[in-house]
Amino acid sequence: MNAFRFLPALGKAVVLLLFTGFVLGPLTVAVFGGFKSNGELRVNPFGIPQQWDFEFYAAMLGDPAFWRYMGNSLIISLSTVFLTLIVSAAAAYVFAQIRFLGSRMMQAYLLAGLVFPFATAILPLFIKVRDLGLLDSYWAVILPQTAFGLSLSIMLFKTFFEQLPKDLFEAAHVEGCGYVRFFWQFTLPLSTPILATVGVFVFVQSWNNFLLPLVVINSRELFTWPLGMMQFRGEYLAEWNRTLAFISLTILPAVAFFIVAQKYIVAGLTGGAVKG
Repeated sequence: MNAFRFLPALGKAVVLLLFTGFVLGPLTVAVFGGFKSNGELRVNPFGIPQQWDFEFYAAMLGDPAFWRYMGNSLIISLSTVFLTLIVSAAAAYVFAQIRFLGSRMMQAYLLAGLVFPFATAILPLFIKVRDLGLLDSYWAVILPQTAFGLSLSIMLFKTFFEQLPKDLFEAAHVEGCGYVRFFWQFTLPLSTPILATVGVFVFVQSWNNFLLPLVVINSRELFTWPLGMMQFRGEYLAEWNRTLAFISLTILPAVAFFIVAQKYIVAGLTGGAVKG
């Protein structure tokens, strides 16, 4: 009977190992693939390289175009994160603290954005960006990404703000602190977990976005890394080893961003940082 007590823990361990393998397996193949020749990739795509060739990684790191693509992606992703955090936090703060006519309808309207996939709006989005004269610029990617990221961000922020202690605002209000000052001096400093959580989600989504930059960016000087990756695929030949080396290097910023903020993510998703 004692042996059966370990079955739930064993089942959880097996499930976690399966998910870990599902995530780390393709990453490991991509990293190792950057050390192989195209011939070895065809014969041994999943195994450890028989002969480690650092040429492709060195070529990526020494290529100015690689750093330009990375810089463009970093500018777009960080700008999207900044705008999304400011706008969604302010909107969620209003919904959480202030009751006004039409607030529920506005919340329902904003949350409706979760229902529609991004790809369904790509044509009207292109037309609007063109009419605004923003084509082939950073803003053509930053502003739409910010707009489409508001729905989930506002929902997460609002849930977190509602769990902050009401006594804190009442005490600040007695001392003459208004809504705007309380937002900047109290609410945001207490919201580090949810800021990190939303920031990671927005950053990763923006960093990996391929469809929107493909549609609105034409200049190679403004290419993000997903667009830059296409240079290794020709009409008759695909340089898979260079492509895998390129992918392995470009995912490092997103992984690093996640590792730095991971201790805040669980706290941000599960509730408030303080208890009343």
